[in-house]
Amino acid sequence: MVSSSKSEDFQDGVDGDSLRSTMATDQNVLQKHAAFFDRNHDGLVYPWETFQGFRAIGAGYLLSMAGAVFINLSLSGTTRPGKFPSLLFPIEVKNIQMGKHGSDSGVYDSEGRFVPSKFDEIFSKYARTHTNALTSDELMAMLKSNREPKDYKGWIGSWTEWKALYTLCKDENGLLRRETIKAVYDGSLFEHLERERAAAKAKATA
Repeated sequence: MVSSSKSEDFQDGVDGDSLRSTMATDQNVLQKHAAFFDRNHDGLVYPWETFQGFRAIGAGYLLSMAGAVFINLSLSGTTRPGKFPSLLFPIEVKNIQMGKHGSDSGVYDSEGRFVPSKFDEIFSKYARTHTNALTSDELMAMLKSNREPKDYKGWIGSWTEWKALYTLCKDENGLLRRETIKAVYDGSLFEHLERERAAAKAKATA
């Protein structure tokens, strides 16, 4: 499991202007987010690649397996419109916006683009203890508020995504910080965590 200090380590290494430049509102940043899990860069994400991606950022075996099963079963069909279902459950990265579920924050629009006003709304509405971070209770309040009636799939999807993010990336005070959340939307957080974990393993075996 990734240590809670990763959130703070990430912020220390982030240049605000460069991070904002990766979040251009006319870019399908949702594709970049999903592309991290395309381990062989062929445009498809298979369950074993989702598992490998979770492991690369420090998730445990159980979370990685659960994530692979849930994500690929949920998104394979919707991202492969008009194609015969595959028992390998691949996800097509280029169509990832088609798998966008309901009951979410709205930070990605229907085309997979980043919506700054919706991102800011997360903190203006729910960050009561700290202006630029969410506690566990505040995160749960946001998820509850975002629920659409009878959208059970969306409820589960949102809860799974945010709980995994909180578990992996909360800081030592149990806070999920603004820049950490922003970075996960464009995939740069995943890349950072993978580098950190690889460096830690190399140091341990040196």
